[in-house]
Amino acid sequence: MRSELIEAATRVIDSGCYINGPEVAAFEGELAETLGLGRVVGVSNGLDAIRLIIRAYIETGRLVPGDEVILPSNTYIATLLPVSEFGLKPVLAKPDRATFGLDWRDVLRNVTPKTKAVITVHLYGTPSWDEEVASRLRSKGVLIIEDNAQAIGAQILNPRTGKYVFTGALGDAAAFSFYPTKNVGALGDAGAVATADESVAAVVKALANYGSSRRYHNDFIGYNCRLDELQAAFLRIKLASLAEVVERRNERARLYASLIDNPAVTLPSELPQMVQVWHQYVVRTPHRDKLQRWLADNDVATDVHYPLALFDQKCYASPGVAPRFDEECRDITRQLSAEVLSLPIATASPSDIEHISTLINAFQP
Repeated sequence: MRSELIEAATRVIDSGCYINGPEVAAFEGELAETLGLGRVVGVSNGLDAIRLIIRAYIETGRLVPGDEVILPSNTYIATLLPVSEFGLKPVLAKPDRATFGLDWRDVLRNVTPKTKAVITVHLYGTPSWDEEVASRLRSKGVLIIEDNAQAIGAQILNPRTGKYVFTGALGDAAAFSFYPTKNVGALGDAGAVATADESVAAVVKALANYGSSRRYHNDFIGYNCRLDELQAAFLRIKLASLAEVVERRNERARLYASLIDNPAVTLPSELPQMVQVWHQYVVRTPHRDKLQRWLADNDVATDVHYPLALFDQKCYASPGVAPRFDEECRDITRQLSAEVLSLPIATASPSDIEHISTLINAFQP
């Protein structure tokens, strides 16, 4: 792939076109075709993708400051930041221990007349979706936004059609991140917005380009959130290898599952009727810190996603910005924050996984 990336960089350099050119347009079309969705807009990063979606819904009158937005309590802070930025009221639903994402039944329990949107996060590459609940929400006029930053290539079976659907094509709009560590990663920052709603896509595209739909005519007070030609060229190469990446990560996840056998360690669930993409392979143990030290002492690097719950972040300590959540949500989320440990998977070889699994099996709390 290195030679392909060099060729792509050379092609862009030789073209003399670095912004708003053919590479971005081609990548947008290729991602839309992959998802089976009408429209993709390349943007600067995953956080901006969420910001632009929410701002677009505000500009089109679907959201107004003060509306409630339900989102999972167990996610990276980028999911929450734009909700607060635009004066919406965040409501945290408790996580599902199997998917680490939304407990969709808890979403229903948190719906009020002020609820106007739900953000689901396909955390660690596992789809978080409930078609029955989603249909009930839509019947109430509630928007469903997907944070698909960690799950490109993931799929879930639609029980009504019997067909698999890609995450990112399930809700009303979806945010993608192509941070270098993602399954489709740029060589820098990059992101995208996907939606079947042409009007939303048009607003997102304008907002990302200073609020301008045509040169020197600004319809909105916008931003500079464009995807550049160089990153788009790289992403076209990475996207073409998506199926291979998904299969390779599933092979590694299956190997971990077949080898790790320690009653003190809970493995992530391999769930039916979906394709997981294992952006992270996250185990749980009440002895997380001790296990992490044990692995580090044996030269195995691990990580924690995420050690501090959203509602425990300093920037959300003020009552004026603090999200709403209940006691059960707080307790489950803090438990996950204290127990999760991400094992190497992106570049781990089968022999690496065998070694790591042997170490975990020898671990004594």
